[in-house]
Amino acid sequence: MRLVVLGLSLSSSWGNGHATTYRALLAAFAARGHDILFLERDMPWYAQHRDLPDPGFCRLALYDGLDGVEAFTPDVAGADAVLVGSYVPDGIEVARFVQATARGVILYYDIDTPVTLAALERNDCAYLSRAVIPGFDLLLSFTAGPTLNRLEAEFGARNAQGFYCSVDPARYHPTGAARRWDLGYLGTYSDDRQPTLDRLLIEVARRAPDRRFVVAGPQYPAGINWPDNVERIEHLPPDTHADFYSACGWTLNVTRADMIRAGWSPSVRLFEAGACGCPVVSDRWEGIEDVLHPGSEIILADDTDAVLALLEAPTHRRDAIARAARTRILASHTSSHRANLLETLILMQRNRDLMR
Repeated sequence: MRLVVLGLSLSSSWGNGHATTYRALLAAFAARGHDILFLERDMPWYAQHRDLPDPGFCRLALYDGLDGVEAFTPDVAGADAVLVGSYVPDGIEVARFVQATARGVILYYDIDTPVTLAALERNDCAYLSRAVIPGFDLLLSFTAGPTLNRLEAEFGARNAQGFYCSVDPARYHPTGAARRWDLGYLGTYSDDRQPTLDRLLIEVARRAPDRRFVVAGPQYPAGINWPDNVERIEHLPPDTHADFYSACGWTLNVTRADMIRAGWSPSVRLFEAGACGCPVVSDRWEGIEDVLHPGSEIILADDTDAVLALLEAPTHRRDAIARAARTRILASHTSSHRANLLETLILMQRNRDLMR
């Protein structure tokens, strides 16, 4: 199968969660014998932070502007499937180009579904419009649950399917790194996540000065008052993530407000941390039980006291949660599982098209 992907970024994981999601999925898809071309808009902020300029599992091509996309017309027209991702620059025009050019199955992969729908409702989504949604054969949604019905009933999606992110267990596994921090968080700054980070990590650090904490990720404002026992790491390349999680006693998951409202929107850090044997403490949202079972595979916390109590829990409890989460993730949430699902969905759609 020949697959063309037009996504936000594959070459750079700086300031976005798309790159690691695409890398895991497409490496597993390529391992199934498929040929992949990834088209990425050449943006200066990614050019300065390229940590995968030459992926071995697919061809990567950078382009400038819409004219640059049109240079790949033969590839798009000749592909068995073409996938357009969320947050692609000039995404509406890119979608129109793909829909007018592709002869194979056309998919949209929204890695930001609740954010996208909120922007569509405000009529200010820069990368997707209501008009182009019905032109895709399949809409793969980072968010499952009731949102799938909304995508079809309210936004005109022809076939909306839940498609969570995943983890590559060859890259994310326990590394034996020495324990450095009691609690860590890996994520780009976001206004709507910061109050939860304040409550579930920064205030915890203030009240537990003898413990060690870490926050890794870019774009945090200079005015944040970090306690002395919170280490800051501006950017953590993906090839260091496994060591990072292995060195944390617990990792914190913080969810954006739009995704909490929608539910059924697991962050990739749940899978990556869990695959590394690091137990996760998370904010609370509907649908988490479809991914990891609260209390035995993940811990949900509402306030500072809950996290402080967790850090005092016996080691055997932490280890039991870590083992249970890793077992569940390897059984259900690896990149191989998602690649198999992607292949199945494309083939089913192609068969439906042939029967028309």
